[in-house]
Amino acid sequence: MDETIIIETPPLYSCYSHVGQQKSIPITGSHARRILHGALNIRSGDVLLLITAEWCQDTHQVFLQMVRSHWRGWHIVLFEDRGSPHTAYASQDLAAELGMHLRFLPRATPELNAMDCLWRHAKGEGLADRATRSIDQSADDVCQLILDLTPRERLRKAGVLSGNFWLAA
Repeated sequence: MDETIIIETPPLYSCYSHVGQQKSIPITGSHARRILHGALNIRSGDVLLLITAEWCQDTHQVFLQMVRSHWRGWHIVLFEDRGSPHTAYASQDLAAELGMHLRFLPRATPELNAMDCLWRHAKGEGLADRATRSIDQSADDVCQLILDLTPRERLRKAGVLSGNFWLAA
């Protein structure tokens, strides 16, 4: 499980323009953002996504309830970073009440979070180097790019099938 932030200023990795001409990238100056919440089943490649306007323990708890509802009857172990909505006592209590086990990843180790790797791919493919039409459209584009992948492609792009993935599925 992980979250990522979509902002109106697109990530710039590379831009092409004619020799001698500077490429223009529009920047709105707006601070609009959307939070994408995601959970990836590392066995099946199934994914669950949610878009919210903010990241707080309330939105995290809504997503925990969605995860439980989506994977009813499953034994769920969630690997999360140590963001404050994840470590909030109310969030931990809700997860326990829902029968989910939480495991917190070491600080500053995004490479251990499969969902983080999937976000990187989706944002790079779906948003990079192009002007933002709207913040909501950008968030939808990233989600759609992930949903359009096959379960196997999701697992590959998340690094689960690399042979070096730290957690045996």
